[in-house]
Amino acid sequence: MENSAQSARLPHLHESELFCAIKNPAFRRIGLMGRAGKRSVTKSLVQIAQTINEMNLTLIMDEQTAHLPTLDLTEIERVKIVKRGLIGEICDLVIVVGGDGSILHAAEALARYRVPVLGINRGRLGFLADVRPADAAFKLRQVLMGNYQLDHRFLLTMEIREGRKILYEDMALNDVVLHAGKSVHMIDFQMKIDGHDVYRQHSDGLIVATPTGSTAYALSGGGPIIHPSMDAICLVPMHPHTLSSRPIVVSGNSEICIRIHEDNRTQPMVSADGKQSMPLEQNHRLYIRKHPDKLTLLHPPGFDFYEACRTKLHWNVHADEFSLETDDD
Repeated sequence: MENSAQSARLPHLHESELFCAIKNPAFRRIGLMGRAGKRSVTKSLVQIAQTINEMNLTLIMDEQTAHLPTLDLTEIERVKIVKRGLIGEICDLVIVVGGDGSILHAAEALARYRVPVLGINRGRLGFLADVRPADAAFKLRQVLMGNYQLDHRFLLTMEIREGRKILYEDMALNDVVLHAGKSVHMIDFQMKIDGHDVYRQHSDGLIVATPTGSTAYALSGGGPIIHPSMDAICLVPMHPHTLSSRPIVVSGNSEICIRIHEDNRTQPMVSADGKQSMPLEQNHRLYIRKHPDKLTLLHPPGFDFYEACRTKLHWNVHADEFSLETDDD
């Protein structure tokens, strides 16, 4: 992670009773995105939009968010509506309201522009969307004063090839998952890493996860938690037939190649970040490697990955006599 420096190049805001201390905002064009149509999400969208208008900043919203059925745009004084593909290009900062899934959904549109993304958590966990709705106005003020941390997360790219022809490609912030779809049969596949044979495996599938995705599906599959700063990829077998098949952590620069064995009896499927699954045939090859773009997450001051783990994964549930507050070291 890296700390910010307040920009002195942006024009002064008009005086505001609430935000008069912000003379040179770190960001001026603020994008606002939300995915789910829950009223809690649209409530936060309206509150944040009103705050941005109070600060005389430019508010930009993508078409999908603007057309959410529970969102009433008449409650927002000033807003520009653009296509989702443009919001990363024209904004200095994008605020995403929803759960971690909303961040995943936005990543594809925003990553190539390296625009920082601030997540307001209206979901369950909040590893990526880490700001509580009640704190949003205060945290936004801190960010606009230039007080924040930048966190660069790498993504994966997946390609399904037949020979040299690319049949399908996608990107993932969390993981690429090889699975058996609706079948109860195991998949029979072979895997290479950087051209080296690794194994032939019978299992329900394989999770190929980034450090960001190590606290998602891969964690449920028994994989390790990997700090977001690590340049590594984790390979987690799903219910392998042999107990010796364990998760493997490899370099983030590795290229993983998977092919379906000729003895396979079911239809393997591949999905990136839970999006539409694509079939993987015996004559196909699945290639997974680091994507050239990164997603830039923005955290208000005080963000701590370990504190997030303690809170989200309930590591802080312990007896009073073992309280961390009384530890000497």
